[in-house]
Amino acid sequence: MNVNDSSVLEIINSIIAADRLNKNQILQLVNLASVSSNIKELKDNLKWEKYKSKY
Repeated sequence: MNVNDSSVLEIINSIIAADRLNKNQILQLVNLASVSSNIKELKDNLKWEKYKSKY
């Protein structure tokens, strides 16, 4: 996903607002967005990273 695209930025902003992410989580989200091909993959990557970071 192109993080410079306005529609992608809107999606990222909505995720940030809905999940009340902190600075580190926002940076992680933006990094994952750049390697994800679509919103579904981004959400899957976020779940995986959250799961992985707990343990």
